[in-house]
Formats: sequence, structure tokens, C-alpha cells
Amino acid sequence: MARTDLRQLRQSPDFWVPMMILAGFFFVVAPAVLLSLITAAETSPAIQRVATAVDVLPSAARAAVEGKTSDAAGQTSYALAVYLFAPLAVIVPMTISTAVGANTLVGEKERGTGEFLAHSPASDRELYLGKLIASLVPGYLTTMVGFGVYSLIVNLIVGPRVGGWFFPTSEWWVLMVWVVPPFLALTLSVVLRLSARVKSSAAAQQASGLVTLPLIMVSYAQSSGFIFGTTASGIGIGLLVWVAAAVGLARGARAVTRPRLLGIDGRL
Repeated sequence: MARTDLRQLRQSPDFWVPMMILAGFFFVVAPAVLLSLITAAETSPAIQRVATAVDVLPSAARAAVEGKTSDAAGQTSYALAVYLFAPLAVIVPMTISTAVGANTLVGEKERGTGEFLAHSPASDRELYLGKLIASLVPGYLTTMVGFGVYSLIVNLIVGPRVGGWFFPTSEWWVLMVWVVPPFLALTLSVVLRLSARVKSSAAAQQASGLVTLPLIMVSYAQSSGFIFGTTASGIGIGLLVWVAAAVGLARGARAVTRPRLLGIDGRL
């Protein structure tokens, strides 16, 4: 089921073209333009204003920035690359996977294919797992590819200012392989439950946006501040979110039932 859904997404330009544009802007265009301008600006009033953003970082992060170079432009570009662009690694996969997940179950009912799934030999849990994988893979895969390109850009633009290639840092590795996956799973556990209960894709999109917005805000705050204070704090936050995601997925699996796939369950 996951392979079928992923193949359908790959064959739908109206899905993957906006996805590529979104990832390309956040991981390539915006970082490349901003880092190039700041690195090339040397000293200017604009650099001094941007440099004040470093003050909002945790003390450990500020010490890391100041220890790399005494150059104001170098410190600013390093802080932007390592700390202030970090939330993008959370927002991009959540946006993509939420868009896919919100439509995955209610879309079956709207297309009339829910009856086929309801009479398939797969168990309810297998149906849920297939839909979960098909929703998670596009967002996370796009993010990992964007992360690789972003790493190259940062090293080419900022590296010469701070003594060579330095990115990804240990904090970014923790974020990408330990923190982002459970935040994504937790978000999808909510979105798939909504998709199984509502009666239209439009309602699923609106409800998913309202429900997942707090999760996005929390992950944004953590990735830009507390998590990036130290690697250990990132591991601790990731562990807590893994536990929450496991509970959410277990509860979400109960939302996929045959009556709901057939559209005859009136409960919301």
C-alpha cells in the first residue's frame, strides 16, 4: 500500500513540483542569498543589526559562535547557518507530510476507493502503517536531500570565514536523525486520525493546520533555542518526543476502521 501511494505521488506533478519549490527555497535559495550577502558585506550597520540576533541564543551557543572567529560578519553568518536556520529542518518536513497525510484516508473515501481498502485482506493496523509510511517518507526524504545541499552551501560560503569545512555540526546531526523523525511521527499521528474521521479533504486540511500549528511552534522554539544549546539537551528532548510519538501512533492506529473507510461511521 505504501509503495502504491508513493508511486501515485511521484506521478502527480501537482504534488511534487510545489514540494520541490518549497524545499528549494528554504534549503537553497534563502540560505545562499542571505549567507552570501552577510559574508560579502564585511562591516556595515546592517551586519551589526543582524549580529544582535546572536544575543538570543543560549550561552553555550554564543560561546561556540564567538570561539570560531572574531570577525563580525563571520560570527553572524556562522550563527545564521548553524542556529537560526535550524527551524527550517523541522517546518519543511512537517508541512509536506501534513499535506500528504491530511488527504490520505479521507481521499480514499472521496475517490470511492475506500471500499476496496475496506475489503482488502490487510488488517486495520497494516492499513494504518501503510498510510503512515506513505505520508512520512516524502517529507523526511525531501528534508534529508535539502539538508545535504544546505550543508554544501554552508561549507562553501561560510567555511572560508571560520577555518574550513565545519558543517554539519553534532547538534545538526542530532536534530536530523533523532529529533525531526519523532516530531514528524507525532504530527502524523494526529493528522491521520483527523483524516480518518472527517468527511472531506478541505475539512482535513483545515483541521490539520489548526492541530499541528502548536507542534510546529514548539518544535521551532526547541530547534532554534533549547535543543541547540547542547547536544545532550537535543538527545533528551528527542527521547521525550519519541515517547509521545509512540503513544500518539498507538492511539491513532485505532482510528482506521472498516466503517470509516466505507464512510458509514457517523462519529467524528
